[in-house]
Amino acid sequence: MQHIKTIALIGALAVTAQMALAETAGPATNAPATNAPAVSADKLFADPVIVKGKGLEIKRSELDDAFTQAVARAAAQGQQIPESVRPMLEARMLREIIVSKLLTAQATDADKAKAKETAAKFIADVRKQLGSEEAFQERLKMNKLTSADELQQKVAEEALPKEVLQRFVESKVAITPAQINEFYTNNPSKFEVPEEVHAAHILIGTKTPDGKDMSDADKAEKHKLIESILKRAKAGEDFAALAKEFSEDPGSKNNGGEYTFPRGQMVPEFEAAAFALDKGQISDVVTTSYGYHIIKQIEKKPAHTVPLADASDDIKAYLTSQQATNFLPEYFQQLQKDADVQILDPDLKAADEAAQAQAKAKAAPPMMPGM
Repeated sequence: MQHIKTIALIGALAVTAQMALAETAGPATNAPATNAPAVSADKLFADPVIVKGKGLEIKRSELDDAFTQAVARAAAQGQQIPESVRPMLEARMLREIIVSKLLTAQATDADKAKAKETAAKFIADVRKQLGSEEAFQERLKMNKLTSADELQQKVAEEALPKEVLQRFVESKVAITPAQINEFYTNNPSKFEVPEEVHAAHILIGTKTPDGKDMSDADKAEKHKLIESILKRAKAGEDFAALAKEFSEDPGSKNNGGEYTFPRGQMVPEFEAAAFALDKGQISDVVTTSYGYHIIKQIEKKPAHTVPLADASDDIKAYLTSQQATNFLPEYFQQLQKDADVQILDPDLKAADEAAQAQAKAKAAPPMMPGM
């Protein structure tokens, strides 16, 4: 069953440039792959222009940066990008860069103001999630940023073409309350939220950096550590503070170890313990394939149906994105035609032509997940 959170994921800003660009490259895999863009000797000291148009110029370094970021994102998820998909992936990225620049060129003062608001909210959310200014500054360093202002500028630059595109889409699409009501009535399962538990945990991992199990001796030391932390937690020490200090789960430690999840999302041992606890109760040590956990239940949320009032904005966003896919490809093509966009690199041009042909072959109407 899909509930309203699924709709939100494909909602309002599914109307971005990526909407009209088919997935031309295969998924990241664990196959032999490239870890960084290959740079030939003649490019070490040159940065050739690879795309030109009216008011538009894209250099090779911009595409290389985009590809490097894609490699880094895949690596962070324990995956790699096979060299075999690189040409098609670069072609797709290049079209996204082109469309993004053309949209940015049409930005109004109001678009720029909204992009700044989006960036400010993003930074506020990151600070809240990380829990402390120290953690925020560390995250900036990890991303090679020197200040919050630099981050805000980067986020605003990325948000600007989306604001332009959203304005354009909203000028073309008008979703009525009747359409929203009809969708809600005809898709009841989409708004069913299963039972969830809001819990916090502390993880002491038992895997080596390369993903293998630690030795029994090392596991024994880890178990001593988790037992000492458990003793402190059950004695009344602040659980969130203990999580921030000791937990080895990077996805939750900075927000006090908290997660909210339904059944079937976590590993069985973790799920069973979290759902079995009473509100405010702390578990004994729970062993999973990841290591040793201490779990505190914060709240158990019963299954329920999202009311129409709460679902309305997400339904509107989904229906808007669905309609937008009917006219955005032509709009993007017209933007590029008006700018007389020319891909100058012959290899990229050939890959782009292949990608465009593949995109046409894959073109299909959008569908709601589960429908």
